[in-house]
Amino acid sequence: MKVLIVFDHPRRDSFCGAVLDQLISGLSSAGHHVELADLRAEGFDPRLTPGDEPDWKDAHQVYSDAVLAEQARMSRSDALAFVFPVWWWSFPATTKGWIDRVWNHGWAYGARKLPHRKALLLGTAGASAEHYARRGADEAMRVQIARGMMEYCGIPETQLHLLFGALGQGSVRQQHLATARSLGESFFVE
Repeated sequence: MKVLIVFDHPRRDSFCGAVLDQLISGLSSAGHHVELADLRAEGFDPRLTPGDEPDWKDAHQVYSDAVLAEQARMSRSDALAFVFPVWWWSFPATTKGWIDRVWNHGWAYGARKLPHRKALLLGTAGASAEHYARRGADEAMRVQIARGMMEYCGIPETQLHLLFGALGQGSVRQQHLATARSLGESFFVE
């Protein structure tokens, strides 16, 4: 399977970057083809300009060259993966802006939906699972991201894995890295 990984972190050498490396390793060992969209390193501009704003009366609107290039990159893949730090119970602004600009009306929702069969979301979360559950943040993220974005745009199988306690050291981080590798090996198997 061809998997486009969207990575968003200011530092490639972060723990989030290590999660990305393990996911890529797992995908490669399972025989999948990987393409990486490192949004920060590539300098993707997440701001929605008037030219890329959806025209609800025109389902065949032509968007900017930057958006068309990202849509072409997405079209080369069968599935999507996202690796990101959880900030304010969601994606970082660059990922959210990428979705706002690229997953546009008439292309990802509306007249057409995304053709991707699966989406895997790996979010490194600093707080504990109990902290998230106590506030309902884990479920809020599932509703907002998995259902409100992925499912809404036609992706039938989505999993959100929050890697809790990612600011800690030692065994917790090692478990998260093993999880990322294991999901790379198993989630995209058809």
